Amino acid sequence: MDYLAGIDLGSTSLKAMVYDLNGNARAQASRPTQRFNPDPEHPDWTIWKPEQIWDGVRESLREATTQLDNPARIKGVAVTGMGMDAVPMDRKGHWLYPFISWTCPRTRPQQQWWLKNVGAQKQFAISGNPVWHCNTALRLLWMREHEPAVLEKTAKYLLIEDFVNFMLCGEYATDYSMASNTLLFDQQKRHWSEELLKISGVDPELLCEPQPSGTIIGEVHAVAAKATGLAKGTPVVLGGHDFLCGALPSGAFKPGVVLTVLGTWDIIVSALAKPMLTPEACEMGAWVDSHVARDTWAVMGSAVAGEATEWFRREYGSEEKRKAEAEGGSDWNNLMATAQESPPGANGVLFLPHLCGSTFPIVDPDSMGAFVGLRNTVTRGDMLRSLIEGLNYQFVQILENLKSGLDLPADKIVSVGGGTRNRFAMQNKADMAGLPLEVLPLEEATPLGAALLAGIGVGLYKNEQEAFDQVSRPGEVYEPDLKLNERYRDGYQVFERLYPALKDLNRDIKQTTNKTEGS
Repeated sequence: MDYLAGIDLGSTSLKAMVYDLNGNARAQASRPTQRFNPDPEHPDWTIWKPEQIWDGVRESLREATTQLDNPARIKGVAVTGMGMDAVPMDRKGHWLYPFISWTCPRTRPQQQWWLKNVGAQKQFAISGNPVWHCNTALRLLWMREHEPAVLEKTAKYLLIEDFVNFMLCGEYATDYSMASNTLLFDQQKRHWSEELLKISGVDPELLCEPQPSGTIIGEVHAVAAKATGLAKGTPVVLGGHDFLCGALPSGAFKPGVVLTVLGTWDIIVSALAKPMLTPEACEMGAWVDSHVARDTWAVMGSAVAGEATEWFRREYGSEEKRKAEAEGGSDWNNLMATAQESPPGANGVLFLPHLCGSTFPIVDPDSMGAFVGLRNTVTRGDMLRSLIEGLNYQFVQILENLKSGLDLPADKIVSVGGGTRNRFAMQNKADMAGLPLEVLPLEEATPLGAALLAGIGVGLYKNEQEAFDQVSRPGEVYEPDLKLNERYRDGYQVFERLYPALKDLNRDIKQTTNKTEGS
């Protein structure tokens, strides 16, 4: 039996997964991803240590390969994971400085410089990126200002997946989807942008040559083979950015299929036949980048999801927690039962789910969440139901903007992630969207997508469609209640008015709070 390996570099864990060609997991192992805050003068500065990343990967691979009768049957390996974090490497292949984590705020001054000197519209028109403080190019600017001696010795500035590939096969390479995270990639030409390099002063020699996902870049060398348990000579294939790798076994590499990845955030992904780099897409906070599927692009938007429900559970779920401890069962199930006792519309309560600001399709980091319509008859169940409805109204808002702003109608909605276990919320999502919603039986879509790219690269699958056909399984379909959908369409019109009504008030609250905290 032949196998394929996918390595997933996540913010909480480093996973090694081995699959057969039908997508069944045959071996797996993981190690925690450890964050470090080594500078006492800057306690919020966060890094990943390169040695910890590599040690976690090689230990996971070593454990996973020991679960197989013959690790040499692994015909290819590919890496996926987080997008922006990178490490400077010298000419001898030694790392010179830790990865600056995407959670680290140190590059906010560089973000402001970029917005002033490049501008949000020009940036988006070339690369499809919103300018986030964690984009890779901003780390290079920070290094140039604060660690010039390190940058002087740097031969290549490797994105985290590319670093692991280098440790496996000794080759420098990156793929289009990872290059899309840097602020320096031209989506039309699919190469580094001469204009953005010139404005920023970034040396193109520091960057790897971008290539399509699924490209073989080398073979596992003897040192890596001994460290990982992979056979020497195993092909190393370019994977890609995590959410796009997850889109591959989900079928969201075909236009019309919308993938919603439900976790702390709801990440919504839709494939594009060409890059949509319009001012309208920029204004709604879209992220347009190259897909891991050949000759395809993708649009991504994100909105808070599980972060909101976990907040309610933590702050207002003590009664359900005590009940679960006394009677058994789950506090979460008890909470959902409470929410379901409230009727559709939550007895007039509406929730604006901007607990972490808003990124898409409304770009306003200063916006705040709100319950509206509270009366002395409102219950906690009403409030929880309104929270879930608010999150799902937000999802409908994203779908509506994809359709009106980017001409991307949703023909099919598929979903993966831990949030899909909330059956009440999933049914409510289908009811609001007025479309069937399929929850896919994929526990680990991201490393599976990387493994499929490895399979495409070595020729075990002809293309993305053949790979998908081989591993796809029917999921649970939530059919919409069309009568409820009519009611929710009326509710959506009111929900749409919440943000405009509260925008100025939230701004004033923040200004007042900042003055109070500063006094």
